[in-house]
Amino acid sequence: MYVLLTYAYPACLMRGFQGSEPPARETVRGTRPDGCRPGNLPTELTRFIGRSAEVSALTAALADERLVTVTGVGGVGKSRCALQAARLLQERFCDGVWLVELAGLRDPELLEHAVVEALGVTDQSGRPPLTVLLEQLVGRRMLLVLDGVEHLVEPSAALAHELLRRVPGLRVLATGRRPLGIVGERLYPLAPMTAPVPACAEAARVPLGEAAWLFADRAAAVLPGFTITQENRRVVAELCHRLDGIPLALELAAGRLRTLSLEQTLQRLDDRFRLLVGGGAGAPPQHQTLRTAMGWSHELCTPQQRLLWARLSVFAGHFDLDAAEYVCSGPDLPADEVLDVLTELVAQSVVSREEAPSGVRYRILDTVRAYGADWLGATGDTDRLRRRHRDWCTGLVTWCELEWFSPRQSEVARRVHDELPNLRAAFEFAMEEDEDGRFGLYLAATLWFCWVACGRLAEGRHWLDRALALGTDHEETRLRALWAVGYVAVLQGDTVAALTALHECRQAAERTGDARALAYSLHHSGALALINDEAGEAESLLRAAMERYEEIGELNSNVLMGRVKLAMALAFQGDIAGAAALCEEVRDVCEEHGEQWARSYALHVLGFAAWSDGDTAGARRILEESLPVNYAFRDLVGTVFALELLAGITASEGDAAEAAVLQGAAARLWRSVGMPLFGSEYFNDPHARSAEQVAELLGKTRFRECLREGERLDTDAAVARALRVRGGAAAAPRPAMAGPPPPPRAGRRAAPQ
Repeated sequence: MYVLLTYAYPACLMRGFQGSEPPARETVRGTRPDGCRPGNLPTELTRFIGRSAEVSALTAALADERLVTVTGVGGVGKSRCALQAARLLQERFCDGVWLVELAGLRDPELLEHAVVEALGVTDQSGRPPLTVLLEQLVGRRMLLVLDGVEHLVEPSAALAHELLRRVPGLRVLATGRRPLGIVGERLYPLAPMTAPVPACAEAARVPLGEAAWLFADRAAAVLPGFTITQENRRVVAELCHRLDGIPLALELAAGRLRTLSLEQTLQRLDDRFRLLVGGGAGAPPQHQTLRTAMGWSHELCTPQQRLLWARLSVFAGHFDLDAAEYVCSGPDLPADEVLDVLTELVAQSVVSREEAPSGVRYRILDTVRAYGADWLGATGDTDRLRRRHRDWCTGLVTWCELEWFSPRQSEVARRVHDELPNLRAAFEFAMEEDEDGRFGLYLAATLWFCWVACGRLAEGRHWLDRALALGTDHEETRLRALWAVGYVAVLQGDTVAALTALHECRQAAERTGDARALAYSLHHSGALALINDEAGEAESLLRAAMERYEEIGELNSNVLMGRVKLAMALAFQGDIAGAAALCEEVRDVCEEHGEQWARSYALHVLGFAAWSDGDTAGARRILEESLPVNYAFRDLVGTVFALELLAGITASEGDAAEAAVLQGAAARLWRSVGMPLFGSEYFNDPHARSAEQVAELLGKTRFRECLREGERLDTDAAVARALRVRGGAAAAPRPAMAGPPPPPRAGRRAAPQ
């Protein structure tokens, strides 16, 4: 016998107790002509959409385990999924599949009676119902579905344990917002349905996901003829995303199409608990509105759990334990108790545990967060918690900048990636509430490494521009933001914005005597001169910056990148040997400190130097060492530079077609950075000469075909091609051309960024 425990659609649990024609004493009702007992599973009134993988996993789990519990947040579809699995298992059980709906049962003393009644067993002898159950179940092979046990966890666990212990043929599948917590229980956490990412929905060939098809099916029931079209797929995707793919929320939203347009429904989701009401008359009470679905979970929480739920609503995306302990603790919830309370919220499916690149983190769905935010607002504590959240983020970015120049650089990159939703929330609060903008400026400026090294130039520019527009009396912070926005603008090829910001930074630094800001303004002004093809001026500014860094004892990734740019200025003026020597020093310092990012750029210059000297094999080895670092950090500038150099190296190796493919891939990536090769003749020179040589070898038609092939590659595929990773193996070497492109001429030397 199998037992399935679920939280699902409740029905009247006591209907058989007063029946006018009760079945015979101690018999199980519903016997088929073949002697098999079909059970009492209800007929579905709406189509079951999606969840094929989950249903298959449940049926497989029941073949191996005696107790399986489906857990998940309210409205996620635990009951439907479990009942679908139970239907598929009906043929395995000659004694039937039987559903016990418990959501409407409040008295734990009636639990055993409810199971007896659901099985259709009649006994008026006065014996305990457990005795009757055990007598009936001996020797039977049945699937028992207990649906909706979260509010009766202890008695349900005790009953399941006793039945499993005494009836060898029994198996139990349970669903609920928390596990039963007994020996032998196998948990199956049910996640929301896959919801499309709105940004991807514009592409007609991108699958919308199960959530969208569930919404479309339910929408068509109330709005005949509704379908997902090219015109409405973005709105459908956004709506499904905003509702976390929670089936209950999607069904309630579809019901609103009786009176609202799709766009109006989406616009009103900011007040989702007022909007999403009106579940069908046959739905259980806790599924009549989204608020009652969340309220059902809320009622099952202790006061401390409710308090932590409310305070966790200030987080966006994931959060880790340290953040929760700092932000959410207080006299009424000591930091050393947060872990235990959080553990209970995870057990109740209010919070989910996830493995992220930076480690174990916790997530609270937007709908669950919104419910908690309403409670936090009712306490008048929202602003205080948002300030604590902002302060936590401020401390985090300070630590990250310090650790960026260390062996933990990769860890920092992963951490910042995972924390971006929280950082954005902190930015928004700082921009809204901080009178002089100092927190917003500090966050934006301190994260320079994230914007520059981790592939987020556009976002960095957005926050820096917004923060600088606020103004502040904290001059040192403002100067940091000015050179940071100048740095970002240089890499975007926006010379006017870069010049304006760096000029203001330099003047203010000289006026206030801020030696550090002056050094950085000179440094990035030198980089600006470099992309403007003013190699001599670039060398002068960069040397001045390096001298000031030495004077103040500044050494970090930014400073080492300044040395790399000085090496480029030397190369552009014909001193490739001097450039290589300087980058060898940078490489050594980086290796001493465990720094990877600046080292990868030093390797770019060394690879270029080797290629210029005719050492094509050596150049490839160096670039194949640097490209994976840029790629791992999501540094598009470094990645596209490496692709450009590898395209030239590939041409020198004799594979003109593959070189053209890589050039096409690089051309596409440049559009995501800014102006291709910064619009610089120096930077463009090797590219132009290599492209000319390749086009001559291939012919114009074939050359264009290869370029288009490369432009169709995404970043992952382009990097794999450049590294000769095809089907998991490196491409076979090809005979070299007569020679590499001639070394750049003096005054027209080029190297990567």
